[in-house]
Amino acid sequence: MTAQSNADTAQPKSRPGPSITHLRLENGMDVVVIPDRRAPVVTHMVWYRNGAADDPPLKSGIAHFLEHLMFKGTKRHPQGEFSQLVADLGGQENAFTGHDYTAYFQRVPREHLATVMEYETDRMTNLVLTDEVVTPERDVVLEERRMRTDSDPSAELSEAVQSALFAHHPYGTPIIGWEHEIETLGREDALAYYQRFYTPENAILVVAGDVEPQDVERLARETYGMVPARGAAPERRRPQEPVSRAHRLVTLADPKVEQATLERVYIVPSVRTAAPGESEALEVMAHLLGGGQTSALYKRLVLDRKLAVGAGAYYLGSSLDATRLWVYGVPAPGVSLQDFDAAIDAALAEFIDTRPSEKDFVRAKTRLVADAVYAQDSQVALARWYGAALATGETIEEVTGWANRIEAVTIDDVVGVARKWLDKRRAVTGFLQPEAQA
Repeated sequence: MTAQSNADTAQPKSRPGPSITHLRLENGMDVVVIPDRRAPVVTHMVWYRNGAADDPPLKSGIAHFLEHLMFKGTKRHPQGEFSQLVADLGGQENAFTGHDYTAYFQRVPREHLATVMEYETDRMTNLVLTDEVVTPERDVVLEERRMRTDSDPSAELSEAVQSALFAHHPYGTPIIGWEHEIETLGREDALAYYQRFYTPENAILVVAGDVEPQDVERLARETYGMVPARGAAPERRRPQEPVSRAHRLVTLADPKVEQATLERVYIVPSVRTAAPGESEALEVMAHLLGGGQTSALYKRLVLDRKLAVGAGAYYLGSSLDATRLWVYGVPAPGVSLQDFDAAIDAALAEFIDTRPSEKDFVRAKTRLVADAVYAQDSQVALARWYGAALATGETIEEVTGWANRIEAVTIDDVVGVARKWLDKRRAVTGFLQPEAQA
């Protein structure tokens, strides 16, 4: 059970591969089947179209908290029974919360798919919560926050950078929540959130594995299809971030830090909010800029000028609202973060003013598409890609057509998005340094 970072589920990247079946039950629940017959196992996932960015005001962390509580049992199946069943079957299970979704999954032998579907259906509607269960689990979440964030300077810096980047939009609030608000969460908060979001019309079932679509459809109707619809799915209305006109700098010095690092994050369009072709151009641009040892940042800062021991960039395309593009690096010994920041500015200016070579451009697109093809070897990755896409408003056709849209990107498209979006006024820079250097 985790509070998932935004980078954990990247934009789905796939050429036409498995034959995807997509249908909707009478109660509004989406069902996606991804056949994968290389092994007699199945990945069963249920996604809900709610995440940390849908937390009510003053209740940050409730989506992630409820994810924990979903393992506390129902009237039919007491706490621990579901997890023990999965373990006895030799399977795996977990759950994760992002800003835009919450998901639960099991990976089990194919003959036990009906069983996990029955259990998951039960906890969609019959969760039992008491103060005796809720209060200790809240302490577990608080301890998780202390271990993963409050004791980790890099996590503290990232949290501060995101908070500065999204001063108005809820993406600036950490998925796990702010400590002082987690402390106030109780049974009534969890039940209200559960009753609002954990409904069939707000859910997506994704089954990937050694299955036949018609069998999954039958099982889905016999289990999830029996859950009555509760009306229209919750409307996701979030405050949007105004255009930023001032660069912001966040610094953190800590005695636990041994190596200074820099991260800069830009607000950019996601696949959902971008103009046609713009998200794909950002994807290619980020790879050209910082995707490995052949990238522009690595060559200029690490190989040519010896100012860094590492540098890169990446783009998070899959997001319901505006998203982020990261530029990061580790300065070489003796190079201050201020000088390194200026060197990144110069490298970005050169990248914007200099068209990439045809060779580099083709290689970047080939690499992106090849990575997508290789990733189809993972049954779990396939289930996560399609689930995350549907949970953030994309369609099956948009997922399967991603590779073709990447191949349609031109050098002019890349130059255009670089000039438009690599504007430091739209970014927050974070300095992480040893306390002695502060």
